[in-house]
Amino acid sequence: MARRSSVILILLCAIPLASCWSLDRPAAESTAMNAAPSVAPPTPLAGKWTLATPGAGSCVMNFGAQPDATEGTIAPAGGCPYNFFTSRKWSYITGGLVIRDHKAETLAQLSPVGPDTYEGRTSDGQEVTLSRQ
Repeated sequence: MARRSSVILILLCAIPLASCWSLDRPAAESTAMNAAPSVAPPTPLAGKWTLATPGAGSCVMNFGAQPDATEGTIAPAGGCPYNFFTSRKWSYITGGLVIRDHKAETLAQLSPVGPDTYEGRTSDGQEVTLSRQ
């Protein structure tokens, strides 16, 4: 009887803890990207940029930031492909440029390929190019 009571007690304690466990991959990836140290981008990012995706179109994105900033705002113009119309924030980490939506979820991570061009992929794997206008 005492053994059965111990098992029941363990199960009752384990159930609330199990609800804290999450296998939510995007949250884990977002946490990993947030852990990367911020660094200043090779060139200031403030200004107008064109975001383009093969076969899905392009749009203008206005990046806001102070000089030497490691993060800033994004104001996308209409017609952005995929869910880039929800872009609101950018940050620059050692791995490159990260674009986040209004919920702070990562939309894309891009690497510099020139002074005014970045290439990378969305969190769903689509190719993305960002170039200064």
